[in-house]
Amino acid sequence: MFTVDIIVKYTPTPLSIQKKSAEDAQGAYNQILDALRGGNAQVLEFTCDKITDKKLAILSSEISAVQISDKTGGNTAGRPPGFVGAKAE
Repeated sequence: MFTVDIIVKYTPTPLSIQKKSAEDAQGAYNQILDALRGGNAQVLEFTCDKITDKKLAILSSEISAVQISDKTGGNTAGRPPGFVGAKAE
């Protein structure tokens, strides 16, 4: 199961949808990126494969970040998936 996390401006918790395949998760990710690159605010609608009655609609101008993570495999890096802030030394 793959999770697509959407970070919304002024919201501390990400909105998430789960997709069964990497291709479906990548498709949702690309749909969000295309909307962000387009510059015009539009409503994006998504459904969740894990919770079939879960639906998500969001205005693209309110999205600040998006990520895909694989929830099925083991955590090989020893840390949970998430956004990383690089620290300059």
